[in-house]
Amino acid sequence: MSSRNTLDLAEIRFLHRQLASLLVYQSVLADEVGSSFLQLLQALYHSDGGEASALVCLQAYGNWFKNLAAINVSWQDYLINQIIVADNPFSQQAQIEKFASLPPALIAAAEHDLQALHSLYKCSSYQMSRWVQTMCNLSVTPVFWNQEPQESTHHELLIRTRLQQGNWADAVKDLASYYRQCGVGIFAKYFAFRWQAGQLVGIAYPDQVKPTDLFGYESQKAALVKNTEFLIAGYPALNVLLYGSRGSGKSSLVKGILNKYSDRHLRLIEVAKSHLQDLPTIVEQLRGLPQKFIIFVDDLSFEEDDDAFKSLKVVLEGNITARPQNVVVYATSNRRHLIREFFEDRPRPSDADEVNSWDTVQEKLSFSDRFGLTLTFEPADQNTYLNIIRHLAQQAHIQISQEDLAYRALQWATRHNGRSGRTARQFIDFLNAELKMPDSSV
Repeated sequence: MSSRNTLDLAEIRFLHRQLASLLVYQSVLADEVGSSFLQLLQALYHSDGGEASALVCLQAYGNWFKNLAAINVSWQDYLINQIIVADNPFSQQAQIEKFASLPPALIAAAEHDLQALHSLYKCSSYQMSRWVQTMCNLSVTPVFWNQEPQESTHHELLIRTRLQQGNWADAVKDLASYYRQCGVGIFAKYFAFRWQAGQLVGIAYPDQVKPTDLFGYESQKAALVKNTEFLIAGYPALNVLLYGSRGSGKSSLVKGILNKYSDRHLRLIEVAKSHLQDLPTIVEQLRGLPQKFIIFVDDLSFEEDDDAFKSLKVVLEGNITARPQNVVVYATSNRRHLIREFFEDRPRPSDADEVNSWDTVQEKLSFSDRFGLTLTFEPADQNTYLNIIRHLAQQAHIQISQEDLAYRALQWATRHNGRSGRTARQFIDFLNAELKMPDSSV
């Protein structure tokens, strides 16, 4: 073996040992990209220059290349991303404790691991490609994956810059500060979630609606914004019921609030009515985390014999366990009284089934009052509807006369779902596509 090959093998052996020595950051290489990198490193380490080992190296390199291309980031950006969202004993404690309070052994372990991972960071995709060329005796260097740095939030950019400036072990304090501000694991990676099969599932592509996209209901919008800012600032915030006519933008407003404040560590968890019994469990998982959470329940209502409201009642009012100050419930409904009530439910003098039957009625009627803030969304009149249409048409850069726009919008509302923000959005989307569609007769 040539001296160059001997030198390459020594560098590969060094990286192998660095990875094997990780103490708390093992999860950094636990996904497909990390696993394929480890397989490639092992294939290079065991390569003997023969045809069989060359094929193993080439296949391992192709698999690693494919996995990097699938996430469309460079190897260096991938490593930093994994460190930023790392969920391990160091990051978990750093997000809730001041750096000075962390166990010295845990800090030392993090410093050791960051030093080891820095060695991987300095091993570029080009370097790996060159090693494959050498070990497999190729005449040309295999194509190597490279990608421009991805966009980052302000806090991510700061920690990226810090890591790129020098020895990663020296950045352990800054990294701990980042975890304390931004959280770790799934809450650092996503800002929208749904509760599914007993666990939180991150939503990679949440609805990008913004509060400025919604026209009308300005007082309701301002109240929800103010309440959310209380939550973000760490002050007591109220649970909110948004109720009113269908299609008025209640759900879109909640999603818009998330998009407005996601860079200030606001998170939203969508919980279906069928999973309301899990609410106490969800809330306890969020207690003590640095992020602020909106538990979002859409289209809320209960049948007469539905006991799911009891779980929501516990979260709204609390029990012997104090309600965490970083969690609020935002619920939407088309009903002011969330539990259906029938005239036959009301007690008559002849009733003998329940002594205090009026108490049962009052419990049903007053359930919505347990939300600290109730925002009412009245049905849109014709003038409001047309104002929404004009607002959306301006955003979509639709170029038709105001008279024609109003006429077609009113015709659409008559033939479809009536006057509402949802109907207006559907009309504008249809009109925009219709105007941009090439004439099929041409």
